[in-house]
Amino acid sequence: MVLEIKFAPLFVPLERRLQTLAVLSYTLLFTVAPFLSTFLFFVALFSPAFIFAIAYLTWVVYDYYIRRSSSRGGGGRRWDAFRRATIWKYFAAYFPIHLIKTVPLEPEKNYLFGYHPHGVLGCGAFANFASEATKFGEVFPGIKPHLLTLKANFRWPLIRALCLWSGICDVSRESIEWLLTKQGKGNVAVIVVGGAEESLEARPGSYNLTIRQRKGFVKMAIRTGASLVPVFSFGENDLFKQADNPLGSGLRHFQETFKKFFGFAPPLFYGRGIFNYTLGLIPFRKPIYTIVGRPIDVELNANPDQETIDKIHELYLTELSNLFDEHKLNYGVDRQTHLCFL
Repeated sequence: MVLEIKFAPLFVPLERRLQTLAVLSYTLLFTVAPFLSTFLFFVALFSPAFIFAIAYLTWVVYDYYIRRSSSRGGGGRRWDAFRRATIWKYFAAYFPIHLIKTVPLEPEKNYLFGYHPHGVLGCGAFANFASEATKFGEVFPGIKPHLLTLKANFRWPLIRALCLWSGICDVSRESIEWLLTKQGKGNVAVIVVGGAEESLEARPGSYNLTIRQRKGFVKMAIRTGASLVPVFSFGENDLFKQADNPLGSGLRHFQETFKKFFGFAPPLFYGRGIFNYTLGLIPFRKPIYTIVGRPIDVELNANPDQETIDKIHELYLTELSNLFDEHKLNYGVDRQTHLCFL
C-alpha cells in the first residue's frame, strides 16, 4: 500500500492478465474509442487518405439513413464468430459473469427482456446478450438475443460496426417491431429499461431502478405480442464507485442537463487500475449473476389503451420484485432490502 493505493502483485497468472486486458479493451471501447475514432476520421479526411475517409462516410450515411441497418435487425451484419471471440470469454471470466435460467423459453415465441439495473457500463448486459461468453445459445437453445442501445451509438466510426457484429440494434420503435414481427420466431429484444438516467444511480448497495414512468417497452410488447421477461443482474451496480449526486445537487443538475443535449448521462465514477486495486477506470472484480425470470404472456393488440398498458406494467413490476426477492439471499443481499422504483 502506497499513498492509500494498493498495488497488484508484479507476477500474476497470465490468465488474469488477459482478463484484465479484455475488460480494459471493453472499457475504452465505450468511453474513449468513440471520440478517438472520430478524431482519427477527421485526421484522415484532411490527409492524403481523404478518399478512403469520404468513401467510408458515404457508406455510413447510406447504411444508417437508407438501409437503416441498426433498425432492421442489424442489416444481416450479426457475426457469430465475433460473438464467440476469445476476448469476450476473458471479459466474462474477469468478474466473473453468470447467466442463470429460471424457466426454459420456447423457440416458437418472441420475447422482450427488460434488463435491470443499467449499471455504469452495462457489463452484464453485453456479456450475456451481445456475446456468447456466458453461452446464451446453450442455456436458451433456439433463442437469438439482440441487445438494444441508443440509435446515436451507430453514428460513431468503428463502434457501429462492432455493435452490428455483436447483434446489437438500436432501441427505436422500428427496430423493436422489426425484431419481434419480421424475423420469425425465437427472437429476443433486450432493453436496458433504466437507460442513461439510471446509470446515475449505479453505486454499490443501490437498488434504485428508473422504471415507474417507463412504459414504452410494455406498449411494444403488447403491440408485437412478445412475452415480457424481467431480468435482474445482482452485482451490476457493484463494479464502480460513483460520486454522490443526490437529486437537486449541482452535479446531478449538470448530468441531467448533459443528458438532454447529448442523449446519455456522464456518471462521475471510478474503479480500479491496471496495476492497482484502488483507483482507475477498470471495473472492480465483482461477480455478476444475471437471473432471467419467468415470461409474462401478453395478448397481441396493435393499439393498446393506456389502461391495458398500465395493468401490464404493474404486473411486470410485481414479477420483477418477486424475482429480486426470490434470489437476493443467494447473492449477499439483506432480507430487508427491496427494489425501489423511481
